[in-house]
Amino acid sequence: MSKRVPIVCHGHTRPIVEINYSQNTPEGYFLASASKDGKPMLRHGENGDWYGTFEGHKGAVWACVLDTPALKCATGSADFTARVWDACGGAQLHEFQHNHIVRCVNFSFHGSNKLVTGGMEKIVRIYDLQKPEAEAVKLPAGPAGIRSVNFIQNDNTVICSYVDKPVVGVYDLRSQQLVKTIETASPVTSIEVSFDQKHVTTAEGAYVRFFDAATLQQEKQHKLTAPAESASYCAAKRKFVAGGEDMWVHLYDYDTGQELECNKGHHGPVHTIRWAPTYDAYASGSEDGTIRIWFPDSADAAAAAAP
Repeated sequence: MSKRVPIVCHGHTRPIVEINYSQNTPEGYFLASASKDGKPMLRHGENGDWYGTFEGHKGAVWACVLDTPALKCATGSADFTARVWDACGGAQLHEFQHNHIVRCVNFSFHGSNKLVTGGMEKIVRIYDLQKPEAEAVKLPAGPAGIRSVNFIQNDNTVICSYVDKPVVGVYDLRSQQLVKTIETASPVTSIEVSFDQKHVTTAEGAYVRFFDAATLQQEKQHKLTAPAESASYCAAKRKFVAGGEDMWVHLYDYDTGQELECNKGHHGPVHTIRWAPTYDAYASGSEDGTIRIWFPDSADAAAAAAP
């Protein structure tokens, strides 16, 4: 069965460790990428065309995200800083010094006025971007370095995963305390919150799990054909994608867990994968330094999976 050839985006010179799409905006949508080359990039979301590079980090960049209106970009780096950039012109707006590698960053969903950071200090910090000179709110230290951080539940809650530690921490920002832990079989290498803030998807080694974001109750779990470092869910099509060490990009049926497509092309492990906000494509970033934008076959899923 024929499939569209992916768009291959070159430009990075080292492994790509995180990619994130923006929401769909009146100007379209955009794709931000973090790489160990220290040069986070912004691209056109639909065709992958390079828009620009955010210049200034002095170490590997581990995280790169866009705020809700896609006007600001945040990055986290091995140079011990988190930075906020003007996504339109590329100028640096804020720089927040840390005491160790910043592994993850994210904007609040409503208003994009808060920035959450985490990293090898084991501390989650919340910055008020309307008062960037103010001291950050520090949440109680976690059991290990922070691998990922996300706002959920109207920005009142932060969920995070840890480096080499199999648990998800849930912090209530009103009390600034850890209020829940979600046990996992393996360390969680990826947490995705859906564009509508209704779904949370985790990649935990051989398993991908799906949660209701409002209650954090598990809705589904699938054991994959290959371990995943990253996973992304499309509720509109009831499909999810995952990628990892096997260098392939897998498309699965959400209800059954059946593999629908296996896309080959990367020449290194897939570290990061995300659906576009229009859900007609998804992108993957790899150890090989490329981003690939894939277009799932529109044919009947059963036929696509047939031998």
